[in-house]
Amino acid sequence: MNGTLLVIAKSPLPGRVKTRLTPAFSPQQAARLAEAALRDTLDAVRATPARRRVLVLDGAPGTWLTPGFDVVAQCGGGLDERLAHAFGLCEGPALLVGMDTPQLTPAMLAPGLELAADEAAFGAAEDGGFWALGLGAPRPALLRGVPMSTPSTGAVQRARLVKAGLRVRELAVLRDVDTADDAFAVAALAPRSRFAAVLTSLAGAGAR
Repeated sequence: MNGTLLVIAKSPLPGRVKTRLTPAFSPQQAARLAEAALRDTLDAVRATPARRRVLVLDGAPGTWLTPGFDVVAQCGGGLDERLAHAFGLCEGPALLVGMDTPQLTPAMLAPGLELAADEAAFGAAEDGGFWALGLGAPRPALLRGVPMSTPSTGAVQRARLVKAGLRVRELAVLRDVDTADDAFAVAALAPRSRFAAVLTSLAGAGAR
């Protein structure tokens, strides 16, 4: 078991998570979807061989938290600073993911931990961002100053890795759940997930 798996997440509270799912879903329904996505993500991470698993959390843990994770609070600042801080918690290889890809599987994650010190792993997102970033050795400075949540975020971050002389291992390209359309598309990719089950129940109740 080599390396650390990091999950950066927000506590799934109404009005604080998945706000772009409204008005198709209410804030309460969006929070239910966020919790389901987080649970699916934690399941995939827990099933992936790793030396350590860390949940880097904005908020308080809830009943959704499963055993096997160290929980640390996110630092202040922008998302780039929070991601950099997460990598600073690690020794050796580390792979970071968010809570927006409930279609994750251990097979998608494992290659991102098998990194030498001069390697990185990069999982591009369809919207131009990234869903996973792995570093063979902690280099928090590679994330600081990267503009987040823009169509060029992924390209800028990947260019940082290349400029630093790292060999980049490409992971699967995945779709993040940001909008209602994203939610239905991702649920179709993972029909047995908690996320898909919650979405089906909400759609059946007339949420969309």
